[in-house]
Amino acid sequence: MTVAVNVLAEATFLGSAHHRDWLRTQADRQFGFFSNALNPKGGFFQLAVDGTPLPEQAQELHATARMVHSFALATKLGRKGAAEMVDHGMRALWHLHRDPLHGGYVWAVDGRAVTDGRKLAYGHVFVLLAAASAMEVGHPDAVRLMRDVLEVLEEHFWEEGSGLYRDEWNRDWTPFSTYRGMNANMHGAEALLAAHEATGEAVHLERAGRILDTFTARIAPAEGWRIPEHYSEDWQIDRAYSGNPMFRPAGTTPGHSFEFARLLLQWWDLSGRRGDAPGRARALAQQAMADAWLPDTGGIAYTLDFEGRVAIADRYWWPVTEAIGTVAMLLKADPREGDEDWYRALWHFAEAHFIDHARGGWFPEIGADGKPVSTIFTGKPDIYHSIQAALFPLTSGVSRHFAQIGVI
Repeated sequence: MTVAVNVLAEATFLGSAHHRDWLRTQADRQFGFFSNALNPKGGFFQLAVDGTPLPEQAQELHATARMVHSFALATKLGRKGAAEMVDHGMRALWHLHRDPLHGGYVWAVDGRAVTDGRKLAYGHVFVLLAAASAMEVGHPDAVRLMRDVLEVLEEHFWEEGSGLYRDEWNRDWTPFSTYRGMNANMHGAEALLAAHEATGEAVHLERAGRILDTFTARIAPAEGWRIPEHYSEDWQIDRAYSGNPMFRPAGTTPGHSFEFARLLLQWWDLSGRRGDAPGRARALAQQAMADAWLPDTGGIAYTLDFEGRVAIADRYWWPVTEAIGTVAMLLKADPREGDEDWYRALWHFAEAHFIDHARGGWFPEIGADGKPVSTIFTGKPDIYHSIQAALFPLTSGVSRHFAQIGVI
């Protein structure tokens, strides 16, 4: 692959002491910025670009769960005050989002008022991720949360025949669509891998493998190593589907290919390093980079059509963070010529355009001139993607192993 920006010629950039210290500093600044999100009435505020709380914004389930996960990582790394953030988020998941009437977890709340009672697989798998991460740092309510959300996922979302999660229900578990999606399943695999690491239970690893095989061993090779986003009830690709252009865009999303590639490497590592997962991971990452890296401006296009042509060229922070994590893992698991160049190019672009050097955190979107804009997102949505970009390169392997990073 040919990198479209100038980068320094240093063969061991990923492993250099200077870069690793810089990554720790970046993680510390992100944790510092998002520590301002604690809402004394429960849960977390969304934050403006300058870190000011935005109390008018409802709190969505995935955002609460991601904060628990992220600050569990901070707790594992010894950051002062992180455990209190985890505890605060765990209370919000159980007392604000959990539905005592119907079971499961509602999508959005404003204080104790439910503003969106839908039960979405996407949100529930993030609750599982939060429970697993909280369990790894010994939170006293983590086992309770994990047992509860696993029961809900088993009863309402897991389809044993397909080996995949269905997507959505009304609050009372009556159906309102037959939609099936890749995104909830991708994050389901992520949460199942985390649950396996936290508990050692083989069923979580086996189910993650089934999800990953469906999308990366069956669907992606037939689709030019791209992964369509949307499916019918019987898991046929729905090429006509076009929902919310941000959260359910038509076509394929290269950022998700990077995420799948990294998760494949994590599963491969946890499964004894057998099989062809590194080859599949590389094929996904290479195709996404070839299709979506914008040669004139840099950055990664948001969506593609089914033939790999750019559909939405807008540039958001999270595809870059996911590409960083994936290339870092490829460098550890299966290094090839050019990987270091891509790793540098991605960080070079992020540092120049997305990282807020003055206040911490990452700007979520940039305009045609490469400067931050606010057309889709309000403020800085969350810490989840960007903190993992800083931490994954520091791990000792391609699983999580965050305890070996050192104190932040």
